[in-house]
Amino acid sequence: MGHDFIVSLKDIYVEFDGEVILNNINLDIRDKEFVTLLGPSGCGKTTTLRIIAGFLNPNNGDVYFDGVKINDLPPNKRNVNTVFQKYALFPHLNVFENVAFGLRLKKVPEPEIKKRVSELLATVDLKGYEKRPVSKLSGGQQQRVAIARALVCDPKVLLLDEPLGALDLKLRKDMQIELKRIQQKLQTTFVYVTHDQEEALTMSDTVVVMNNGKIEQIGSPTDIYNEPANAFVADFIGEANIINGIMLDDYRVSFLGAEFDCTDAGFGTNKPVDVVIRPEDLVVVPCDAAKIKGKVISTVFKGVHYEMAVDCNGCIMLIHSTVSQHAGEEIGMSVTPDNIHIMNKLFPSDKNTFYATVSYSNEEEKETHIELEEKTLVIPGRYYPEGTKLKIELEPKDVYIAGDGNGQLEAYIESVIYKGDMNEIILETDSRKWLMTCEQDEQVATYAPICLRLENAGIEVIASDAEV
Repeated sequence: MGHDFIVSLKDIYVEFDGEVILNNINLDIRDKEFVTLLGPSGCGKTTTLRIIAGFLNPNNGDVYFDGVKINDLPPNKRNVNTVFQKYALFPHLNVFENVAFGLRLKKVPEPEIKKRVSELLATVDLKGYEKRPVSKLSGGQQQRVAIARALVCDPKVLLLDEPLGALDLKLRKDMQIELKRIQQKLQTTFVYVTHDQEEALTMSDTVVVMNNGKIEQIGSPTDIYNEPANAFVADFIGEANIINGIMLDDYRVSFLGAEFDCTDAGFGTNKPVDVVIRPEDLVVVPCDAAKIKGKVISTVFKGVHYEMAVDCNGCIMLIHSTVSQHAGEEIGMSVTPDNIHIMNKLFPSDKNTFYATVSYSNEEEKETHIELEEKTLVIPGRYYPEGTKLKIELEPKDVYIAGDGNGQLEAYIESVIYKGDMNEIILETDSRKWLMTCEQDEQVATYAPICLRLENAGIEVIASDAEV
């Protein structure tokens, strides 16, 4: 293994209480790079950071530092330091002593301590604050003391776990610029965790987008924004119109009832795909010159542009434009081929297909029972003899979350993508994934009881007792 990377994670697998937190992730971090781990709550960002720091050992996989495997090295022996969201400063010590604490533990000579602490306080713009009690500092100043304290022992890698989470918006913005400046000046590798996409795009050299314990995409902020790997990344990074389309052929796609040229190929013929168009890439044009037409529902001034919601035959599209259009107005929209991004669907099919064997049936009452994930489910209005093997197809609208909490199965909400007219939700139960469509928004990385409308299912007999 070469030493191009200061930190390498190889096939890292972590589970707690049978739940997978990190699913065999691989990540290489270059020296002197500002890397951000970005994703929703519960996606595995902080766990990844804890594994690099040594606070947590993976169930499987290896951690390398400068090409050397360090799985068994305790945190205090690793050349890394961590800044947490709660700064954990010592309230009884002043600014100087807070920063000097680690050096005193290491028995560094006093003149050296004074020199290093003073240099670092100047770097984080706290020169002259040496004697100030930390309790008398603002949130942003306390944050800078915590960063100085973590950097004073000269770690090769600084790990930052949502360190700006407790600050107000204006201070966060200032500290984003400040952190990037400190990182560039000191040339230390920063690995930063956040769920704030703007923060990630502002500061990072490299963004690692995570979801459900997996890495969805790694790239520069520009790559991640302009060329998202899938609908999850497009939805999570900035605003995007994500709509259902059909890839007719290479460089040709159909959506919103019209055909368009695009720059993507290799998806196959007549294949369902996700089409992503950023709001700023839609241009308002006269209706008679447009393939996409719609009625403006609302217009909001956002400072630099107007954000308009436009109803295109029941699909709501967002447009960012410097020219305002009035609510109720009919407008046309155009988009250039290079601004139409085609992606494979997160869920490989447009239906839920599963197989089951009839465990009990009643011909008189026309009722069939099947077993699914150790639960008995009833198919009303159908009769099949016991032992019959069935192929069952269920539309996404026939999977729903039980409002009263009494579901047939317990599901984990893996992703929620708004498709202009409704949310497309991917759920995971013990043995499989399900696709659901609904109007209400659901919270990713939470659990929900789900029900299946089996009375609406398409059912095909695979084999009956007579054939077996």
